[in-house]
Amino acid sequence: MDRTDAESLDELDPLAGWRDRFVATEGEPIYMDGNSLGRLPAAVAGAVADGVRQWGSRLVGGWDEWVDLPARVGDRVGRLIGAAAGQVLVCDSTTVNLYKLASAALGCQEGRRVIVGSARDFPTDRYVLQGLAGRAGHTVRAVDLGPGPEGAEQAVLDAIDGDTALVCLSHVDFRDGLRLDGRRITARAHEAGALVLWDLAHSAGAVPVELDEWGADLAVGCTYKYLNAGPGSPAFLYVRRDLQDRLAQPIWGWFGQADQFRMGPAYEAAAGVTSYLTGTPGVLGLIAVDAAVAVIEEVGVAALWEKAQRLTALLVERADARLGPLGARVTTPRDPDRRGAHVSVAHPQAWVWCRVLIDQARVIGDFRPPDVIRLGPAPLYTRYVDCFDAVEAMAEVFEAGLPASPPPGRVT
Repeated sequence: MDRTDAESLDELDPLAGWRDRFVATEGEPIYMDGNSLGRLPAAVAGAVADGVRQWGSRLVGGWDEWVDLPARVGDRVGRLIGAAAGQVLVCDSTTVNLYKLASAALGCQEGRRVIVGSARDFPTDRYVLQGLAGRAGHTVRAVDLGPGPEGAEQAVLDAIDGDTALVCLSHVDFRDGLRLDGRRITARAHEAGALVLWDLAHSAGAVPVELDEWGADLAVGCTYKYLNAGPGSPAFLYVRRDLQDRLAQPIWGWFGQADQFRMGPAYEAAAGVTSYLTGTPGVLGLIAVDAAVAVIEEVGVAALWEKAQRLTALLVERADARLGPLGARVTTPRDPDRRGAHVSVAHPQAWVWCRVLIDQARVIGDFRPPDVIRLGPAPLYTRYVDCFDAVEAMAEVFEAGLPASPPPGRVT
């Protein structure tokens, strides 16, 4: 493939016009970090400004509408992850939601003492599970997901047994983009009597997820990556309907209380998924999520996933051709059925190269230890030519050799 081929793909791209709905500056660096922080949709800027105006004009009266936002916006997110209404809330952070759901799951699994997780999962997932295990006398069975996608998945399946209380995994691995089979792992866990908690941070908004069809028990995820709701925007949680009143989440806040404005002397959990709320929700953040997710919903995850597969295939092909001879290697699965929507390239000098690319205002990707540069094209606003040019820029920097002194700063 050459650059002309990439330009032709952009001309034929049915999603090309959606890029204009996002804030972007002509001549800016190629943005390949949508899997870390999505671009700002113009609709979000307008919706948040309107929310600020409501705050100014309605003052406390705005709560008549705002109080239901966690559930209302949650239903909208739910439609993107295969969850029927009444099972998803937008609230708190991914870390807090993971703690709530993992704790609730362990609390109803009497006699089971094992938590199955990934040894290389995102730090929040590992730390929360370690903390819960340490306090409750559980053991974390940290699975080494390798070698290869099939080996990784088989290792998870083999780790689940009759002692397993909870299986907690990322659907798409944050470092190398490995995508696990949610349906298959959920079914195996249920055969063993375990519950399953999925982290959808690198899936929601780009990769197909069907929680209800999988029979999934619990899930969490963030809204600032492919959902484009802004830095630190509130996260989401999913609790399957039949588990909502069976599990007891550990953070008893007034928004999860039945008849919250009665403000009684003792906590009584609200019925249904509302009991998984904690404190007062962040209204402006919820407004941002609502507007951002509306854009994704309008396009549809199927169309986004189709383009995401093409973008990642282009990145893999160009990285093999241009970066392979320069000592780099693609660590993301090559089978599109086994990868998410980002591509990882390993090189011994990955941190230096990533920093140089950013400092030269050429390509914004990110670094993950020990040796990975991640490239996260977001199908709503990333062009095929962006992927082609990003790899070309990386090759030129690699060919130029190491800088005389390591560049300052850090790569987020």
